[in-house]
This record gives sequence, structure tokens and C-alpha cells, in this order.
Amino acid sequence: MRPEKKFLVEEVNTHLDKSDYMFLANYERATVVDIAELRDELNKEEAEFHVIKNNILKVAARDRGYPEIDEHLAGQNAIVIGGKNPSGVAKILTKYFDKKDKMDVKVGILSAQRLDRDEIVALSKLPSLEALRAQLLGLLSQPAQSLVFVLNGVPQAMLNVLQAKADKGE
Repeated sequence: MRPEKKFLVEEVNTHLDKSDYMFLANYERATVVDIAELRDELNKEEAEFHVIKNNILKVAARDRGYPEIDEHLAGQNAIVIGGKNPSGVAKILTKYFDKKDKMDVKVGILSAQRLDRDEIVALSKLPSLEALRAQLLGLLSQPAQSLVFVLNGVPQAMLNVLQAKADKGE
């Protein structure tokens, strides 16, 4: 491989190292303003939009052991990577691409698993990581709360009996 191509592959690998997911987007009909708006939205999730050469991504994906995405590497493509919330990034992408009928998400890779367009849309509908953690914490604390109420019920019942006895004695 020529040194300049090797350099480009290393650059793409540097971008892919930033997260455990990657979305491949077609930006063929997008304007510079459209891409700038999308980049602004992605910055909120600390994600990045990078235009790449298809052959360079093909080599980098093979080097990383990614699932086969060669059939999607045609036309003008960009990768979206970075950030800690793939669900939030997928939400931004699907919402933006539905609004602007100029770009489209082709395929994604999440933890070395290939995601097609429908799976990316399903991922976008998941709650954020913080919301999932809060739901899990609520589920884990529910049995403890129930146990406290049960244990508190016995002394409370005893106090009620004693109070009734005291009220009756007056």
C-alpha cells in the first residue's frame, strides 16, 4: 500500500477509535449548510461527522474486523462517530435525515455488530443511557422500599393498638 493511502487508513482508524459505534451516511444531495447544521446537532452528543473515501474505509473496516459493509460503499459517504450515547446520535441522525430528505443513514456498526437502517431507527427510539440507568435503579430499589414498608407495618400496627387501648381507657 502506498504511504499516502496508509496515512489515510491510519487517520480513519484514529476516528474509529473514538467510539464503539459508527454510522455510515450518504450525503450526496446535501449542501454545505445542511452538513454544518448536522455537525452542530451532533456536537451536542459529542459526535463527529467525517467525509471519507470509500476504499480507505473499506481497508480500515477490514483491519478492525468489522462486519461486511462493502455493498454500502458507493457514492459520497461520511462516517458519524464519537460520543458516549449511540442511541442519542442515532436519534439525531434519523430525525435530521427524515427532516432533510437529502441525506440518509445506510448502515451502522455497534460493538462489532452490523445494524441496518431499521435497526438504527429502533436504536434511536431507545431512551438515553441516563434514563435507562434511572429506570434500572428504580427497579432495584423497589423491593427494598417494599421491605421497609412491611417491616415498618408491624411497629405501626402495635402503636395503633396501644393508642386505641389508651383512648379507650380515658
